[in-house]
Amino acid sequence: MTLPSIITPTLLASIRTKPFLPPNSWYFITAATLSILNRPDEIPRVFRYALENDCGNGNDQIQHRERLNVARKLREALIKAAPIGGLPKAINALLALKSATPASLLDEPLGYSPSARSAEIFDVPSSHILQRGQRFFDQVYGKVSRRVMGQMDRSGTEDLGLTARLMYGYILSNSNVLTAAESSFVLIAGIIPQDVRTATAL
Repeated sequence: MTLPSIITPTLLASIRTKPFLPPNSWYFITAATLSILNRPDEIPRVFRYALENDCGNGNDQIQHRERLNVARKLREALIKAAPIGGLPKAINALLALKSATPASLLDEPLGYSPSARSAEIFDVPSSHILQRGQRFFDQVYGKVSRRVMGQMDRSGTEDLGLTARLMYGYILSNSNVLTAAESSFVLIAGIIPQDVRTATAL
């Protein structure tokens, strides 16, 4: 069953000009929301609109770098939406994005990775990554961060707290592609459409 499209150029133009969003973030925040809503079919429209409207008319090298940056930020937002909305949705979203992405804007497996996650997994002590994740968690939850983590640790299984520490450490706190502020917007974009008040109120 094909769902009717919800993304129009008018809607994208409206989202693109929202003044409260960080600069050049509208497209990856929109894509993260669409991933959570399980509408991967809409993500290529967002990508094409961003390439057409957010990449300058400079020389070919500058334009390629801007287009690559858009593609990488979109992919990173979809990766960061996975812990919030589920890996199956992220897989569908990333594959839909890949289908609309020119080969020159893809990062190939075992090649250069702008996130450097594989280096973090194999070359950086896990304690450093987990500490970075805890700092990011503390920033996101502010003065209630200890209470929130404590509730997860005492949820009936300590594995919930461990899972959160792994997600925040290895996925969400990585700021090589998206800044901490941009990542926070991705988290919000993933939580709001799910209406998970408990997760935001902990």
